[in-house]
Amino acid sequence: MKQIKNFGSLTAHLKKQKPRKRVVAVWPSDKNTEEAISRVLHEGWADFILVGPSDILDTFQSLKHYADRVSVVGVSDCDEAAREAVKIVRDGGADVVMKGLINTDNLLRAVLNKETGLLPKGKVLTHLTAMQGGRYGKFLFFSDAAVIPSPTFEQRVAMVSYAVEICQAFGVERPRVALIHYSEKINPKFPVTTEYAEIKRLADAGVFGDAVIDGPMDVKTACDAESAKIKGIASPIEGQADALIFPDLEAANVFYKTMTLFCKADNAGILRGPIAPVVLPSRSDSAISKYYSLAVACLIS
Repeated sequence: MKQIKNFGSLTAHLKKQKPRKRVVAVWPSDKNTEEAISRVLHEGWADFILVGPSDILDTFQSLKHYADRVSVVGVSDCDEAAREAVKIVRDGGADVVMKGLINTDNLLRAVLNKETGLLPKGKVLTHLTAMQGGRYGKFLFFSDAAVIPSPTFEQRVAMVSYAVEICQAFGVERPRVALIHYSEKINPKFPVTTEYAEIKRLADAGVFGDAVIDGPMDVKTACDAESAKIKGIASPIEGQADALIFPDLEAANVFYKTMTLFCKADNAGILRGPIAPVVLPSRSDSAISKYYSLAVACLIS
């Protein structure tokens, strides 16, 4: 598979995939969600189950043009919508869950239910972002900007595994995953750097498959070969990181907000760990961000 390096190539790839993916949208009652769904339907790479008000198609006229590819499950409130969407996935009726105008906590309550939810026992729930923008000529994936405040070692290992998996799904044969810190030195004063050293040992033992894992290093060293050269840092990442693992949510979220605000980077966010990818945009996210998130979820589902 040829490496997919931008959102244009991603959606072009999805248009060729058969059969179409099936997305269950939870309480999709806002215009940006409608616009994202309508665009996907127009391009033909997914079908939708809308779980929400029974009259939703009367509100969203654009979706009526695709009556053969959109179904509605009428429910009374958003909590019921979340439970019903999760049930649809567990019963094999959908490949992807999409958050609409519902609080994240309400949706996650259904996704994480130990008896009826979507997260298998022992799996780690984490957020993964795909970003495209600036002078970087390919996707940059990173974790975790939304879910895990201070990852444990086990959670960090899972984040690396998910990063490798999504890179490979995008056609990166040997993903390069950089373990991010402000310094490139391992220092016991910063326990995360000693955890990074252990993760590298796991990588050398083949735990993550055919992937290059290195760190600690800063973002410039991970993503710019000239910066690494100037600092005299020799790393197998070679300034060409495909994915970044941040030390905590604060660092990842600051990076996310900085790139989207000042660099106008396009992004897509999904949850990994559940049996089906969960598209988890902010309720105020733009239609294009929700559209891109759907694309990433449909590729890896």
